[in-house]
Amino acid sequence: MDKKEEIIRLTAMSSKAGCGCKIGPADLTQVLRYLPQTKKDKRLLVGHETSDDGGVYQVTDDIALVQTVDYFTPVVDDPYMFGQIAAANALSDVYAMGGKPATVLNIVGFPVKKLPHRILAEILKGAADKVSEAGAVIAGGHSIDDNEPKFGLSVTGIVHPDRIFKNVGAKAGDILVLTKPLGAGILTTGIKRGKTIAEQAEAVTATMAELNRIACETLEACHPHAVTDVTGFGLLGHAYEMASGSGVSFHIASKSVPLLPGTKALAAEGIVPGGSKANHQWLEEKVEYSPLLTEAEKLVLCDAITSGGLLISLPEIEAAQYVQQLNTKAVSSKAAIIGKVDEKSTKAIYVD
Repeated sequence: MDKKEEIIRLTAMSSKAGCGCKIGPADLTQVLRYLPQTKKDKRLLVGHETSDDGGVYQVTDDIALVQTVDYFTPVVDDPYMFGQIAAANALSDVYAMGGKPATVLNIVGFPVKKLPHRILAEILKGAADKVSEAGAVIAGGHSIDDNEPKFGLSVTGIVHPDRIFKNVGAKAGDILVLTKPLGAGILTTGIKRGKTIAEQAEAVTATMAELNRIACETLEACHPHAVTDVTGFGLLGHAYEMASGSGVSFHIASKSVPLLPGTKALAAEGIVPGGSKANHQWLEEKVEYSPLLTEAEKLVLCDAITSGGLLISLPEIEAAQYVQQLNTKAVSSKAAIIGKVDEKSTKAIYVD
């Protein structure tokens, strides 16, 4: 068996390839309500109460730890790129909290008796290169023999307690910015089904592998009121968490949302991952769409993606300058102003 065939087997063994999404928001809400009430600790600055991107624990007056974990099944054919994407996705949660990644632990599930060891080596190498790019170090990890490949990272970052980005706090009058284009879930599903061209596959892979480091560092000069990264719940799912947690309503201009090439066409063909459809169904009563939007356009906005960009609510005076600065620095990102924040209304989100 040659290397190409081995790589194809990597994604073929994954029942969820092309999605990489989390447990659906409705199911997760049901699970979390069973968690026991724990004693409050004032050093835990951010816990699971607001469904934020990571937990934050204060160590000193100037240092707090950001902790997060993420792993999933392969979303691309190439094992090295899968490692890169999985690492960028896990590291993203630290950036979404305003932190700098410091140490990581690899989390591996791999069918050691079914796939060659060198495929796992390529996954680990891809992740190691991305961790190095982030300025962090690999401290170890854990592996199990699994029926299908899974990979990700547990990441610890550092942030000043006074400079934590949270996914709540958006204020009326703010502008909404998205730092990466949507469509990763749809395009990776298209790749698996043989419906994409080479340029589309290259674009989505580059976008998913790009760190949110520059987006976070550029934001340090601004005064964001709320920040999250867009992943498994899609743009509108994460926007709903932010809007409802902040007690405001979001107005999103669908034509201003950046998309990866080919996303709309694939969605119109029905090439949409199950996670995106579940997001759309869950949000049905929470979002008011313009009657001019097609079902495919709605699904794109709910696309369950891997390693997406940051969704930021920041003062209007800073938004345009931030987007301009970021777009001159980042490689694959196409940051854009996509909407605004208003006082709370009947719906959490309105899409024009």
